[in-house]
Amino acid sequence: MLVILGALFAAIVYRWISLERLQRVAPAEILATPTPEPTPTRPPVITGKLDTGKLFNGITLHSTVETLSGADAATERTQPESYLLDLKLQARVPSPNKTIEELAKVSPQLPTLLPGLASMFSADPVSPLYAQLYDSKVRMLHENLARLDLLLSRHNFFDCQTVLQIQHPQTHRKALLLQADMDVDADGSDADRMPVGTGTPANFKPSTSYRWPKKTPAPNPYLAATESALKHAEDEYALATTAPVRKRELRNTIAQLRAEVGTLQKYSFLIGATDPFIVVPGAFTHGDDPVKPGDYALVVFGDSIYPAIVGDVGPNDKVGEASLRIAKQINALSTPYNRPVSDLKVTYVIFPGTADKPFGPPDLEKLQARCETLVKEIGGASVPLHHWENIIAPSPTPGPTSTPLPSPSVTPSSSSTASPTFAFPIASPAATASANSTLTPTGSPAVTRSPVKKRKP
Repeated sequence: MLVILGALFAAIVYRWISLERLQRVAPAEILATPTPEPTPTRPPVITGKLDTGKLFNGITLHSTVETLSGADAATERTQPESYLLDLKLQARVPSPNKTIEELAKVSPQLPTLLPGLASMFSADPVSPLYAQLYDSKVRMLHENLARLDLLLSRHNFFDCQTVLQIQHPQTHRKALLLQADMDVDADGSDADRMPVGTGTPANFKPSTSYRWPKKTPAPNPYLAATESALKHAEDEYALATTAPVRKRELRNTIAQLRAEVGTLQKYSFLIGATDPFIVVPGAFTHGDDPVKPGDYALVVFGDSIYPAIVGDVGPNDKVGEASLRIAKQINALSTPYNRPVSDLKVTYVIFPGTADKPFGPPDLEKLQARCETLVKEIGGASVPLHHWENIIAPSPTPGPTSTPLPSPSVTPSSSSTASPTFAFPIASPAATASANSTLTPTGSPAVTRSPVKKRKP
């Protein structure tokens, strides 16, 4: 028993000695990892130090806090000026490029691709549209200053390098030259050529400014969804429980949807995914030598020149937009949400007053020929213009009873009596109506929002 008690006592003494040694060594290691302070239950006090950050839309933010001596809290609580946030947005309005040398700094290949441009610049070629564009941008900043989420982003404020009015000295051909970036327009639909929709990205609109009367009874692929949205709005408006404020909103929505239903029933439009067109601000369609839908244009990027037409009209405060068809040709990764060119390196040359009437389905061969003629009138090009191919399958033929073609050859005839070759072939209205009378969409595209468009930021 004595032996057991002695061993137990020795163990206790040894343990006590070990703990003493540990306490002498451990503090240095423990101090190396400071104890985390508790999370404050109140937000930290804001000091007067300068705080610099960046908002999501690229606006650089400088903020300070200033304090002044005031009356008692009960009094100051009732004074509007006692607790004040003063917003001041400073924006530098850029100067436009004016010479071919300045344009070449951004697009080095431009003078070589279109050598005649150098002779088309006057002493002051800047169009008044450039000032109008930035006036619109500044006006939008004033209107939305209290809503930082609605302010133009840095990218969209500085989206235009220049707008020039130029004219060839010999042919007197006038043109409007823009240097900007390229956003994507995926709008448009045409049941006569494509009875199934191409999808509904955010801000999608099934119509374009360039339109023509429908030629077949095939319903627009987005008509059913628009009619459904209209019925839903009308049903909500008819409810006795709908608030007066909501009814005022619904009246505007109903009027807009009714107009769109009528438009989709009557017209066909360009299709952003298949047709090469560009978009201009609404202000560009007014004034001297206005740009109109249907006017021919060139898109110059890199070492290529793309024929196009003005197909849509956008808001006054943004510029630089082309159809998804052009965007994908320039950058295969382009989508309605992914622009092909973010830098201001795209040159748009528009020829005002060149639209052909009446409007109709795109004729890519005619587009090619007209743009080649216009290019010659501004001094020619050092490279062939890009040739657009039809990517829409032709409508099925009526059947084996149709009259056979007089010749198996598909080579276009140079005879002056030959009918025009449409890029998206359609027969006479009667024949096309017969051929497409059985063509109905297999189902309207899934549309989860009203197709009424608000232009992308």
